[in-house]
Amino acid sequence: MTDARRAAFTRGVDAEAKAAGLLEAQGFAIIARRVRTPRGEIDLIARRDGLVLFVEVKARASLTQAAESILPRQRRRIAGAAEVFLAGHPELAGLDMRLDVVLVAPGAAPVHLPGAFEAE
Repeated sequence: MTDARRAAFTRGVDAEAKAAGLLEAQGFAIIARRVRTPRGEIDLIARRDGLVLFVEVKARASLTQAAESILPRQRRRIAGAAEVFLAGHPELAGLDMRLDVVLVAPGAAPVHLPGAFEAE
């Protein structure tokens, strides 16, 4: 792994940790991190009561840049990965599902965007 890739990986892990902390402060339990499926990766999966969140974490130099970096292709990837994950976890069947985003930027509090996009 190159130094640049290692630094990017570390930034991503740090951003996911901040996002997880924010969700836990809202009463969610993190049930999985960095889940790889044939349809793509899900950064965080969290649950509170009857609600399961599939969370994309976006870290950029600013919160605006993080928000702008969420592309339609990524929305489809996350929705597809969530479907694959749910198919393999029947214990979650019947629960409400939501696709959220957490934006992370240096010097700013992470921002949680509930229901940031819908499954297509």
